[in-house]
Amino acid sequence: MNQKNSLGLDKCFKDMADPIILFEEWFIEAKKTEINDPNALALASADKNGIPDVRMVLLKSFGNKGFVFYTNFNSKKSSDLKENPNAALCFHWKSLLRQIRISGKISKVSDKEADTYYATRSYGSRIGAWASQQSSILESRDELYKSIEDFKKKYQDEKNVPRPGHWSGWNLEPSSIEFWLDGEDRIHQRLKYIKKKNESWEKFLLNP
Repeated sequence: MNQKNSLGLDKCFKDMADPIILFEEWFIEAKKTEINDPNALALASADKNGIPDVRMVLLKSFGNKGFVFYTNFNSKKSSDLKENPNAALCFHWKSLLRQIRISGKISKVSDKEADTYYATRSYGSRIGAWASQQSSILESRDELYKSIEDFKKKYQDEKNVPRPGHWSGWNLEPSSIEFWLDGEDRIHQRLKYIKKKNESWEKFLLNP
């Protein structure tokens, strides 16, 4: 007989008051089983007119303050987030038959935090942050390659490539987090946490 937690869910849901700790445990498991990019997530946003959009990005850090990813601030996604800071994240780990959905508000990370992460990127990735005008129309791939070569000439010292002013990170501070486990006959297991005004979390079951 499978072990259950106090709510009658699979033991992988544990019995935790803090969903960030549960996220960390599931994320650790995903790193062991996902072949590529266990930190990949779908980011959903909407512009000022409420038109939605979604794309894949990579989680770079997380904690009690939120979930952080980095991007070009002139991109479509960043334009949406500047106009409408409400956003959602979705992790789906096929190897574990698990999913996590997170909703909340987006804010920019500090320059110090962005500088620290940018410095860990490869030389090519740092040059790419300068060379690519993300989301803008590209007349040809040669145009992009020329831009890359131009910035390589400008920043020849691989240890000294400054962070572009248009490149930084977004932090999503969660207001709700839902954990999902695939179930036989589509009878999935779902556990949702909602953040209360006093910053504590309330949790409850959802129908599949």
